[in-house]
Formats: sequence, structure tokens, C-alpha cells
Amino acid sequence: MRLIPSGRVARSAFLVNSVLLTLAVARAQVAPETLEPFVTSATRTPAAVRTVGSDVDAFTSADLARRQITSIAQALGGAAGAPLFSSGAPGAATSLFLRGANSNQVLFLVDGLRFSDPNTDYNLFLGGACLGACDSLEVAHGPQSTLYGGEAVGGVVSLRSLRGTGAPTAQATVEAGSFGTVQGALSAQGEQDTWAYNYSAQGGHTDNARANNSFDSVNASLRLDRRVNARVEVGATLRWFRGIYGDPGDRHTNDPDNEDREDNVLGTFFADVAVTDTIRTHVIAGGQDRHFVSENPTPGVPTQVTDVRNRRAVLDWQTTFSGLESQRITAGVTGERNHTRNTGFGDIDRRQSLLAFFVQDEFTPVENVFLTAGLRSDDFDTFGQATTGRATAAWLTAARSLKFRASYGTAFRSPSFLDLYGKSAFYVGNPSLRPEKARGWDAGVDYYLSANRGTLSATWFSTDYTDLVVFNFAVFPGTVVNVERARTQGLELTYTAHLTTTTEGRLAYTYLEADNRSANSRLLRRPRHSLNADLLHTFGKGFSAGAGVAYVADRQDVDAASFLTINAEDYTVVRLFAAWQLNARLAVKVRVENLADEQYEPVNGYPANGVGAFASVEWKF
Repeated sequence: MRLIPSGRVARSAFLVNSVLLTLAVARAQVAPETLEPFVTSATRTPAAVRTVGSDVDAFTSADLARRQITSIAQALGGAAGAPLFSSGAPGAATSLFLRGANSNQVLFLVDGLRFSDPNTDYNLFLGGACLGACDSLEVAHGPQSTLYGGEAVGGVVSLRSLRGTGAPTAQATVEAGSFGTVQGALSAQGEQDTWAYNYSAQGGHTDNARANNSFDSVNASLRLDRRVNARVEVGATLRWFRGIYGDPGDRHTNDPDNEDREDNVLGTFFADVAVTDTIRTHVIAGGQDRHFVSENPTPGVPTQVTDVRNRRAVLDWQTTFSGLESQRITAGVTGERNHTRNTGFGDIDRRQSLLAFFVQDEFTPVENVFLTAGLRSDDFDTFGQATTGRATAAWLTAARSLKFRASYGTAFRSPSFLDLYGKSAFYVGNPSLRPEKARGWDAGVDYYLSANRGTLSATWFSTDYTDLVVFNFAVFPGTVVNVERARTQGLELTYTAHLTTTTEGRLAYTYLEADNRSANSRLLRRPRHSLNADLLHTFGKGFSAGAGVAYVADRQDVDAASFLTINAEDYTVVRLFAAWQLNARLAVKVRVENLADEQYEPVNGYPANGVGAFASVEWKF
């Protein structure tokens, strides 16, 4: 680690240390007992966190709401090893470099379906989408292709709409604040007899700080469940995101007319069937329709319009058998057809079919030892077959307060249609491309606080990449080839706890080395040091307040004017938030983002917003 200079960064370090000190002092006090959490992304089946050998972060909408975090991007910022960088203000395309992997090497799952692939990106969705009031968000770190197929190299982000429970409830929220921001949200959920429902919708507008930088968005999700009988449950989900973003480009360009628009709709039908007491099956049939349009007017010439349409149909069927002592075997099949039409560079109009089979065994050979092993084969009608494997191990000490874990897995990223078939005057695709490959391992330890009050975790990870696709400038027209190698490795530290009966905190720190081993250079936009922490305290009489800090240091980027590689600036962003629960139905909330008015650019040339204040009113009925 390099020495941190005095001045602004030193003040940032003081803020970080202050948060750590506060967490340590509060730890000595008594905190309430909470329920032990379960996760699904680690094994595709519900599993207690203490039994999994994978590194998984889980966020609930209720926990995020207490910290006044509503966007998916801001929520993911609280996960270790998950730096995000947006090319502008809220609403701009945002990339996630999970464990140093490229953004197109991280798989998004939404309501159990693949939401992204090499031809369908999630960047605008991530930059502007909100979490629903009953959504869950999980991040499974490391190669996960054995469970989920291609693109799950750095890991998997899983967003799910949860089943409605209990008596019907509803909530409405309105918010206004800096940069001409006006937003509203409505949610309702509950169950009655054999039916359950969960509905959430958000919409809003912000001008952001620059000219032609407004963002308008709508997020809506719906889940319906019906219990047919004691063994059969069926349901459906529907999710819609719409974003319209005025894109002025970098600060050297300041284009007054560019605009990006996206509509992304995903729907599923699903069924859960207990065939016998030891055999359960889960099937999802669904589809996705994404339409992205980018308009770039230039005076005196026809407007440049890029129109992208991604359509996907999926059938995913898995069956779990638990009839063997100390074992649970899950096997399944995934079939997918997708079509991409892109009028931009490469002029793509292609279809692809996929058929995949997977099997996983979860077994406990002795008490408090939990092992998994799995294999998967993906067969594409475009470039061929990819086979991946994964194994994990976890050992709980006798007191079940300390867990040692490790995992090893392989993964791949499919070549895109542009890589394989794109054509232009200066470029031609390479239909002989192989998928990008990765092998990764991690080892870690988790310490569980008593009464399920929180967890302290440390994980060392390393991933090697081969056959990376790069442009070949030595031929004309140019093309792409599998030649580059890379390695990412580092340390992730997390601390999540109900520190006392009135105080809760969360901290995530990552040390990352990310190197292009072919060019002997660092991978761009991967900070060596990144930290995200927050602290929330309830003072009584309905009043609570908290603070958060995000810190990024030691990274390289490309200068937006000269296109040369530069050392990007370090930055620290501080936020404050407070809430007053006037009664059981009405609450008033305020928050200040970028309290110190830090002038920083997550991506060089694209300034983030300065200090902003926001206030909202929530009404439950």
C-alpha cells in the first residue's frame, strides 16, 4: 500500500477511522437478537448463511430503507469487492467491477432469469433503477458459472421480488430536493387465503447539475402467488424499468442534445411442487424485452440514432432430492433463445440458442462440515460448448460462532454477436472466437456475533483470466482475437452488526490488485482501496439519524481529452440521513448527499453531482 498524502485524503482517512472507532466502541454494548438469514444465490436453494462455503452479501429492502438507500447502484456500493463507476450523474450508464472483473463479466439475475449477456447490458438499468419495497438483493462473489452459466465470472447479482406475507399493508412516499428532484413511490403487499401479492412502483425526475443532464425514470414490479394445495404453489412476476437520460458526454464535450432511452420489461411464470417429501421441483418460464435508443444530433447532418433490441425467452427447471442422509442433490436444465438487433457499430441482427445441464451435491459428511460440488455444461449454437465446475467447503466450530470457508470454480464469458459477426468498413468479426475463461478461488473466515447480531468476515481471493478478447490492430480490416491474460486478487473485509439495541452499522473494505498480465499493466478503473461504511442510531421518540462514507483510492483511468492513461483522483463522499416517525403511519425523512461537496469524477471527464439535500414524507396505510 502506498503512503496517503496529507490534505483532503488525510481528512478522508480521519473520517474512515472515526467510523471504525465508533463501531468498535458500540460493539461492547448489548444488541437485540435477530433471525439467522438465509440466502439462495450460493446454491440455488435456500441455505442458512452459516452453512455455505461461498462469499455472499445479502441486502433486504427494509435494511436499506432505514439507511435511506433506494437505488440498486447505491446498495451494491455497500458490498465488498464491488466498486461501481458511472459516466455521469444519477441515470448515467454505470459499470460494476466485481472482484476486478469487467462489467460484462458480472451476471445480473432478476427474478430468477438472466437479465444480461454479452449482447444485453445492464449499465443504464444499474445507473437508474430503484429497489422495490419488497425486493431482496444478493451478491455471490467469485466464479459462479456452474450454477448460472456464462458471464458469472466475477460473480452474480441477484434481484428478486419477494412473496407477500401477513396482513395487507401499503405505503406511499413523496420526495423533493436539490437539482430539481421530485420523486414518488407506492407499494403494497400482503396475503389472503390462498393468494399473496407484492406491488411496488417508483417514478421521478432530476435535472442533475449539468446542462442537458436530466433523468426521468419509472420502476414497477409485481408478484402474485397462489397456493393450489399443500404441495403446489404457482405465481408470476412482472418488472418494468424505463429511463430517459440527457447525456452531455464528458466535460470537454458538453453536448447539448444527446439522449439515451431504455425500456426493459421482464416477466415470469413459476411453479414450486413438492413431488414427495424428499423431492421438490421449481420451474420458471419467462422472457425479457429490452429496447435501447441513443440519439446524437449534429447540426447540418442527419441525427445519428443507435437502436438496440434484445429479446429473450427462457425455461429453467431444477429438481432437488433430499432423500439421502446428509445430502441434498439439485439438478436441472436451462433452455434459452435470444435475438439482438443493433443498428449501431457492427450492424447486428442475430439469434442464439442455449441448452445447459447442471448438477450440484450439497453434503455434510460430519457435523458442522458443509461441502458442495457441481458441474455444468452449456451448449451454444453459435460458438460451441463450455463446461464449468465449482466446489466449496465450510467448517463451523463447535460453538457455531466461527466459520472457515473456501471455494474454487471455473467460469466463462461468451463472445458477443459483435465479436463473432460484426461488420463495418474497418472491422470484421471473428466467428472462430473461443469464450473468455476464468479460474478463481477464495478462502475466508466469518465470526458470528452472539444472538445473530452480526458478522465479521475476511476473504482473500484470486482469479486468473485467459483467452480474453481484444482488438487486433495488425490486420485490415481489424478484428478480435483470444490472446490476453489477466489476474485479479485481493482482500475483502466486512462488518455488519446490530451493535446495541439502538445502533447498527455496516462496513466493507477491499484491497485489490488487478493486472493485465499480457501488457504488464494495471486494469483500468479498479481501485486498490475502496471502503463503504455507515452507522445508524435510534435516539428515541421516533427519531433516528446516521452517516455514511465512501472512499476510493489508487486507481488508473483514461484521460477524456488526451486518451492517455492517468492516475485518477482519490475521493471521499460523505452522506447524512435522519428520520422522524411522527406516529405509526407518518414519517418524515431528510438526507444530505456529498456533504463536503467533494468535486470528483468516478470516470475521468464525467463529474458527479455536488452537495444535495432531499426531504421525503412516508405514509403507511
